[in-house]
Amino acid sequence: MIKVSVLGATGYGGIELVRLLTSHPNVDIYKLVSHSYAGKSLADVYPNFTAYKDISLSSLDIEEIANGSDIVFTSLPHGTSSEIIPLLYEKGVRIIDLSGDFRYISPEVFEKWYGYKHPHPQLLGESVYGLPELYKEDIKKARLVGNPGCYPTGAILTLAPLIANKLIDLTSIIIDAKSGATGAGRATSVDLNFCEVDENIKAYKVATHRHTSEIEQEISLLAGKDITLSFTPHLLPIKRGILSTIYATLLNTLSFDDIYALYKEFYKGASFVSIYTEGKFPEVKYVNGSNQCHIGFAIDKRTNRIILVSAIDNLVKGAGGQAIQNMNIMFGLDETTGLPQLGWYL
Repeated sequence: MIKVSVLGATGYGGIELVRLLTSHPNVDIYKLVSHSYAGKSLADVYPNFTAYKDISLSSLDIEEIANGSDIVFTSLPHGTSSEIIPLLYEKGVRIIDLSGDFRYISPEVFEKWYGYKHPHPQLLGESVYGLPELYKEDIKKARLVGNPGCYPTGAILTLAPLIANKLIDLTSIIIDAKSGATGAGRATSVDLNFCEVDENIKAYKVATHRHTSEIEQEISLLAGKDITLSFTPHLLPIKRGILSTIYATLLNTLSFDDIYALYKEFYKGASFVSIYTEGKFPEVKYVNGSNQCHIGFAIDKRTNRIILVSAIDNLVKGAGGQAIQNMNIMFGLDETTGLPQLGWYL
């Protein structure tokens, strides 16, 4: 059994990770750490765990966690992870970080978008970007994995085959993405009050969202050159799920079948990526509750643009599920182990 600890277990991302871990056949949960609820039963905070078993929440003890864990998931705020992870890393424990602190190659890019210097830039070179469909072989050998952001997961997976095969004008990429309210976390905010979100949709952090830089980093690596793109996130009056609509100009005239075949080949063997046939497009209800990324597309012959639509669950493929997928790879398990293949639909 893999002995697992989760730091930041009671945020939305952390608790979904814990829920999935409780069903993993190869996992034994060692410690669940919560600064806000240390000493309480998990079922006191989230009563849906009442029927599972009595799991207690604890305060942070680096020595105890490092000595008793095979792997530690850190689901902590940006900035907090980068202070704690070096202490765990030096003790030899494997780590999967769900914050943005170890997703970047360049400390300068991190500083520009996060507004402060990275306290441990030397570890950026040790961290592997945890998108299994692109970096599976690197993840197998990693001791520190930076789990991708939710918006970047959907956007990168959707664009990767086109970028890698040099089929689109790299200056033409526009990403219009919409997320449920869990993407903002559990902390209270006037903007996330029921009366502010219900029956409403709004753009936020227009031209300034941090995930822009994360998407650009990975797309640039695929392209072999620096890419600048437009990314606009929106908040939907739903709990979970991300729908991304992405526009780009094709460099040549291609048919749907040409691109469909390319996507099927690119994601051959990718257990969690599904490509839709012509005329069909994903919806969030098709993927919520699963670790799936569904992708559909159309070619606008009038403009020679390709329009792609992808859907993921921001809490599963966009967070906890993808983290477990990475853990499975790191420990030599089938990457689907313990992960739901089908969305809830209802």
